[in-house]
Amino acid sequence: MFQTLRNREAAMPFIMLAVLIDMAAIGVIIPVLPVLVASFSANQADQAYWYGVVAVAFGMANFLGSPLLGALSDRFGRRPVLLLGFMGLGISFFGIALTDTLWGLIVVRTLGGVMQGNIAIANAYVADISSPEQRAKRFGLLGAMMGVGFIIGPVVGGLMGAINLHLPFYLAGGLTLLNLLYGYFVLPESLPLDKRKPFAWRDANPIKALRGLAQLKGVGPLVGVVALSGLAQFVLYTVWVLYNAFKFGWGAEENGYSLTAVGVTAVLVQGVLMGPLLKRFKPQRLVIMGLVSSALGYFLWGAATQGWMMYAVIGINLLGGTVTASVQSLISSAADSRNQGQTMGAVSSLNGLMAVVAPMLGAPLLAAVSHFPQGDWRIGAPFFFCSALQVGSLVLAVLYLRRHPQSPR
Repeated sequence: MFQTLRNREAAMPFIMLAVLIDMAAIGVIIPVLPVLVASFSANQADQAYWYGVVAVAFGMANFLGSPLLGALSDRFGRRPVLLLGFMGLGISFFGIALTDTLWGLIVVRTLGGVMQGNIAIANAYVADISSPEQRAKRFGLLGAMMGVGFIIGPVVGGLMGAINLHLPFYLAGGLTLLNLLYGYFVLPESLPLDKRKPFAWRDANPIKALRGLAQLKGVGPLVGVVALSGLAQFVLYTVWVLYNAFKFGWGAEENGYSLTAVGVTAVLVQGVLMGPLLKRFKPQRLVIMGLVSSALGYFLWGAATQGWMMYAVIGINLLGGTVTASVQSLISSAADSRNQGQTMGAVSSLNGLMAVVAPMLGAPLLAAVSHFPQGDWRIGAPFFFCSALQVGSLVLAVLYLRRHPQSPR
């Protein structure tokens, strides 16, 4: 029976469920990881600095590991590489739960970064089973599943973290093991044998992967959009929990609820609105609209003086959720069918590089303003920086749209 299930025709529900479980596991730890770092820190500035170090270690490992996993998936198929990623993440989550030192935390987060190529492989999986016309909508559905994971994960993690800081990590590890079993017994392979390519170490080189990404049929400006938007997004990920703690006095539970609100919005936009929006607007146009929305959203988050305003801006910034899926569809459409894993791995690697840079900028910036009293607008400096990055992305996207009014096919 299990063999029959594995051999079923590849379909979206399989990979969507895998991504849902994966992102729920990741979402569980987000509200509590900064609090865990705080248990090893002497003050707020120290907490911001060491959380930045942990984030840099994860991002650097992800930057180096994603192209390797992407290239391996082009050679051996998506399914075995996804299973490897689930196993590695499970080990890293249990390792965080068991560690009692800051350096131990850094080591296991590094392992997690190496193995967390699952999203890149999932994107390649979707590209395998979709026509170019379907990709933007299906990337949106995948994004919606990530959003559902962020609905479930952070609120559960926040509530469990209020009981014991280590409980969410045990839960995350258990969810990844569940995903491993699901993938082994149910998830079908999406990449046919005739579309696989030999593995070469040069394809796993992140610098080469990024260079190849920039050379894809004139989508170079979109690579800049991915880079700047990714940097803004990872600065947000770096500072969100600590920012809310410093500015509004929020704990793990309050931050869990706020991240859940972000997840609900992502599901609404990418799972419900993305299809109708694509019927009216091309992916290029959605990129422009989304960048305008997100630039405004980041500025308003930074300017917020009360906690409820963060929720209001989450609602205002609906179109910001369309950027990632739209850009990925344009880049994926420009890539050869035999290189989807490598291409999506390169996109993930670029995001991984931004995840390295973001804590180096966001954490010190937040630490520099952490001494201001709660509610002070100056604590929003990291979000003002993010808004400026999105304005830069908008300029690059406009240049691309003028040169390429039609989507690459």
